[in-house]
Amino acid sequence: MADSPRDSSQRVVAVDLDQGSIRRWSHDIEHERAVAIYDLLEENYFSPVGEPPGPYAVTLAVEENRLSLDIRTADGGTPIARVVLPLAGFRRVVRDYFTVCENYFAAIRNAPPARIEALDQGRRALHDEGSELLKERLAPKIEVDFSTARRLFTLMCVLHLRL
Repeated sequence: MADSPRDSSQRVVAVDLDQGSIRRWSHDIEHERAVAIYDLLEENYFSPVGEPPGPYAVTLAVEENRLSLDIRTADGGTPIARVVLPLAGFRRVVRDYFTVCENYFAAIRNAPPARIEALDQGRRALHDEGSELLKERLAPKIEVDFSTARRLFTLMCVLHLRL
């Protein structure tokens, strides 16, 4: 699947997770969140459909079983758009993803390499499935490339943990 063409103005330059949506979890989950934010800011394609060019500041939150993306100008001041997605359609893939992640993180401490590799392949496959679903659900309102969808899926999962 080809990614969208890159336009340096069509990107996220600041991302924040709503503090009311965050619950502190294990070191592994906190690490995944930090890496996803870092990677997202390093490289992404994010283009709200029908909105002025960015760059953008985005705040992600979970509100009433919905993922909310508050999109603003890069300085975080002027609102651009607010996109809300129901989380119900993501429940299975998120639940399965976290089950495999828990097993993976436990396995890397003492399991044989073949078991770790199998769990990692399963983890990546579920992550890809969730990322494709997120990209598809965002498409009417926000165009993102696959890499950006992967990072946003990770952040969505971290927020989804509180449900």
